[in-house]
Amino acid sequence: MVKKSVYGLVASGLVCAVAFGNVAAVYPQAAGCRLFAETGHYVCDEFLTFYDARGGLEIFGYPLTEAFVDPNCGLLVQYFQRSRMEWRPYNPDPYKVQLGLLVDELGHNYPPVSSDQIPAFNSSTHHYFPETDHVVSYAFLDYFRAKGGLDIFGYPRSEFMYEDGYIVQYFQRARMEWHPEAAPDSQIRLTEIGEIYVDEFDIDISPIAGEPKELLLSASVQRAIIGRDEPQVVFVYVTDQHWDPIPGAIVLGVIHYPSGDQGCTFNPTDERGFARCEFDLLPTLPPGQKVVVDVNVAYGSLTATTQTFFIPWW
Repeated sequence: MVKKSVYGLVASGLVCAVAFGNVAAVYPQAAGCRLFAETGHYVCDEFLTFYDARGGLEIFGYPLTEAFVDPNCGLLVQYFQRSRMEWRPYNPDPYKVQLGLLVDELGHNYPPVSSDQIPAFNSSTHHYFPETDHVVSYAFLDYFRAKGGLDIFGYPRSEFMYEDGYIVQYFQRARMEWHPEAAPDSQIRLTEIGEIYVDEFDIDISPIAGEPKELLLSASVQRAIIGRDEPQVVFVYVTDQHWDPIPGAIVLGVIHYPSGDQGCTFNPTDERGFARCEFDLLPTLPPGQKVVVDVNVAYGSLTATTQTFFIPWW
């Protein structure tokens, strides 16, 4: 774990999100979003495009919050295990999504490299950054160049050093760790600096309750094999993405017989998320042929579809 220190940044106002608990989430439209079940949060629209294009799970980790407007800096932001995305709509493309300078905001800023350690020229193994007076070398430099450079990591804020059992190096937006015990292509890993940041500033990362963003739907019949004179019942259960019941969803059913279709009328789902439809079989239904029931559910702008079936036998 990186030692946490804010070095007076709270007072100076340099931190984008400081010491506030609940945040107002910007709830996404499901069509442009992806749910990460591991943390219970969505990534949407431009943030999702940036996530997929610039390294995905390896670079950013899982989302820790929904996107929300940070009242301290007035930006739409979203925290991930290893970063904070910021939406800056007035920037030119492709810089509308930028990564927050979390390492800077946490106060990690180390003395510059001594003059005798500055390489005579930049090469494949060493690069001196005069902007912050630090050198990036060897595996750290390879990773920096291969995984996005300044856009993803920012300028170096330290030389490489031994810390927490590993050789590490700080950048404005990340902390790299060298893991020599790992396979050659995965020896550089990124510290979960986003987790450290939200812990430092007590940002609420629990999934935020609100309007459902996805319908989860199941359907079943009372009798999988049914006699001629028995009524059939179709049961439907509807929840949101967190498996919380959704009351008031509209349910439509269609029974597909060999001779044609029959509608099935459901009441809206109850407070437990359940709805049922009862119907009699057509008298001309031949035995032994599977009968499919299509179930369609709508709740606001969300829809979902599933099927169940039964077999008449006498």
